[in-house]
Amino acid sequence: MTVEGSSIDSARPSIARVYDYLLGGKDNYAVDREVGDVFFRDLPNSVAIAFANRAALTRAIAQIVTTTGVRQFIDLGSGLPTADNVHQVAQRHAPESRIVYVDNDPQVLVHGSALLEQNDRTRVVRADIRDPGGVRTHPDTLELIDFARPVAVILSAVLHHVNDEEDPASIVRYWRDHVPSGSHFFVSHFRSGDNPETAEAERVLQQTFGRGRWRTDDEIASLLDGLELLAPGIVPAPLWRPDTAPNPWNTSGAERELSVWERLIVAGLARKA
Repeated sequence: MTVEGSSIDSARPSIARVYDYLLGGKDNYAVDREVGDVFFRDLPNSVAIAFANRAALTRAIAQIVTTTGVRQFIDLGSGLPTADNVHQVAQRHAPESRIVYVDNDPQVLVHGSALLEQNDRTRVVRADIRDPGGVRTHPDTLELIDFARPVAVILSAVLHHVNDEEDPASIVRYWRDHVPSGSHFFVSHFRSGDNPETAEAERVLQQTFGRGRWRTDDEIASLLDGLELLAPGIVPAPLWRPDTAPNPWNTSGAERELSVWERLIVAGLARKA
């Protein structure tokens, strides 16, 4: 199977497919499951990272749509389609919302295009987020996104796959400089942790994919320089504007202590003034 001249390589693990496997998806191969099983087997409960991140993303999209006039989204490093994608959440609240998904994995384009072919307000663009100019000027992006109006730029669990020498801050800076006032930026990112579990998770991903950089809260916040960081700031994903519905299983009334894994992924929302 080929997409835009590149074949899907089922012999090498893919970040998008490993993440799909951790979330319970079926668009993955044995080589991806082998990597995912390291987390299931050797790092018990680490799958909480993926679910905590996904839940924070869902809340962020809903809040952007329901509390602002933003109706355009660019999801950078979107990964494979799964439940409650950006377009599903946004269009649930505002059917006129437009979404461009961006990923450099050819399988994302194949599966995403098939899933979204009936939705004329979505596009799937195969491009590298490290080339933001190429993403912004891609014909499919320009067909759907009006850059004279505010845009929500989504960087969910992707910048920690960009090494320091690739200048992740420049990616955010490019988009900051090319979207109008009122645009929003959602970022989630693996944070550095002073514990063996965090170190092992970082080692596994770096060894598997040859890249990856955990960052401190201050380093993550600095990626959003020039933007207004909205409350509650950079916090563990489960604590980022959590749902206010009471938990029927919590009879003590005390806040639940987050696991080491839930503290490993942080989230933040910023606005261009």
